[in-house]
Amino acid sequence: MSFYGRIVIISVFLIFSNLGFAQSLSLKVIGENESATQIIDSVGYEKRYDNYKALQTEITSLKTKLTKRGYIDTTIDSVSKKNDTLFEAQFSIGQRIDRIRINYATDFNIGFLNSIHRSTNRNFFELKITEVEPYLKNLNARVAEEGDPFSTLQLVNISKLTSKLISADLKIVTHQKRRIDHIIVKGYEKFPKSYIRHFLKLRTGKSFNLKAIKEKVELLNELRFASKIKDPEVLFTQDSTTLYLYIEKTRTNNFDGFLGFGTNETTNRIEFDGYLDLRLINNLNYGETLNLFYKSDEIDQQTFRVDIDVPFMFGSPVGLDVGLNIFRKDSTFLNAQQHATINYQINAQHKVGVGVNTTTSTNLLENDTNILNDYTANYYTLQYNYMKPQFYDPLFPVNFWFDFSSGIGSRTNNLGSQNQTIFSLETYKIFNLNNKNSIYTRLTGATLRSNDYLDNELFRFGGINSIRGFEENSLVANLYGVINTEYRYRLSSGIYVHSVFDAAYFENNLTSSKEKLFGFGFGLGLLTNAGLFQLNYSGGKTEDRPFKFSDSKVHVSLTATF
Repeated sequence: MSFYGRIVIISVFLIFSNLGFAQSLSLKVIGENESATQIIDSVGYEKRYDNYKALQTEITSLKTKLTKRGYIDTTIDSVSKKNDTLFEAQFSIGQRIDRIRINYATDFNIGFLNSIHRSTNRNFFELKITEVEPYLKNLNARVAEEGDPFSTLQLVNISKLTSKLISADLKIVTHQKRRIDHIIVKGYEKFPKSYIRHFLKLRTGKSFNLKAIKEKVELLNELRFASKIKDPEVLFTQDSTTLYLYIEKTRTNNFDGFLGFGTNETTNRIEFDGYLDLRLINNLNYGETLNLFYKSDEIDQQTFRVDIDVPFMFGSPVGLDVGLNIFRKDSTFLNAQQHATINYQINAQHKVGVGVNTTTSTNLLENDTNILNDYTANYYTLQYNYMKPQFYDPLFPVNFWFDFSSGIGSRTNNLGSQNQTIFSLETYKIFNLNNKNSIYTRLTGATLRSNDYLDNELFRFGGINSIRGFEENSLVANLYGVINTEYRYRLSSGIYVHSVFDAAYFENNLTSSKEKLFGFGFGLGLLTNAGLFQLNYSGGKTEDRPFKFSDSKVHVSLTATF
């Protein structure tokens, strides 16, 4: 036989020999007595291993488990080989310690110990021995939140006080406190710096607290124009701390419009109405919002509105909202309203504002009357807004909205001056019953308080964004309230159907009328590549007029995001 042939035969023999002799190892652990052995078995350990190193690791791990359970005197007396596969470890666990008394220095910040009932006479507190590790981890995290992320806690000078109680001194190993020296944004480098400072409330020079930083960065999910890519990261050098934020810009501009049509009761002809609503958000990377709105409806009314909201102006915590609203009622009158509001963002969800509102109305008819003539109104306003978003859901991005405003001022015309107050409210809430079912409720209302009224200063409401089943802005009132409700059923992640049930009440002191209104119908929403398509079919009725299918309205809208 050749030399190479012998090498092959020997190699094959060695391989099969190793396979034949490769057997798993077994471990048996016994205590100093039968009771100790039972305790060890109750703690539990693995009994079969592929190699001796894994067996040794388990023995060490078992000793640690016993120590944490109060058997602090546990020792490994011996590890012996009983046969080719069985190893026996001899433990001595001693008597179990139930509690530990931890002493702390007089200069220790006792605010960290609020969750512990500590002695009122001496500087110590007691814990169950099983609570020591989780509590010290929590305590260390509290210490780290004070700007020392590398701090550690140690228990030193451990001694027995009684057979069930031990004592230890708490030692805190501290380092130089860290402060945020630099904040760098990755991904969306042009993210507004004012939002970092005032919205996220992250500033250079502040004490470093990683837990608080992560909580603040989560607020990015409440912004329309940006979102978090991943958790923040920190670079520590010897003399500086750099915080990295990972943010991406999201598409938030949207264009909204609808086409409505119904039968004119007088002419029996189909008439159309519609509107355009354009919203541009953060195109200049300042977090600004520009709204442009135009609506022309079937009763010869036109509305044009433009406003811009600039938050955190010049890096300050206040923002400015200014706008113009022009409303024309056929050939009867024209109202031009201007407003300016200074806003303060309390936090991510709450905002308050104060401002001024001026309205100039022009009578387009030849002659003035007691209820229709030129006037000028000026108000000082106070506003509050709350929003709870759920931007993860493209169909229903806002879960809760509350907006209240009030104004006090006067109206002046050729008949004199009249003091007035005005209040308006818009709020809605989505109650998510489960992944498919939800209930949407919305309440809107307004009231104008005055000793006398003009027709051209009253509120106009009705239509798809008010009480559905009625013509756009066909209802006139000095006081009104509208409740919209929908039961929504989600067919898939991008399709839902819903019911329509609306109710309204209004008063018009000019005509001495008070009336209740109702709207019924159904609709659907479809999320497409072009945007959110919505269709509503609804009809309205009053207390004196029954429901008629011929009076129903079909509203179609498409909200495109770009």
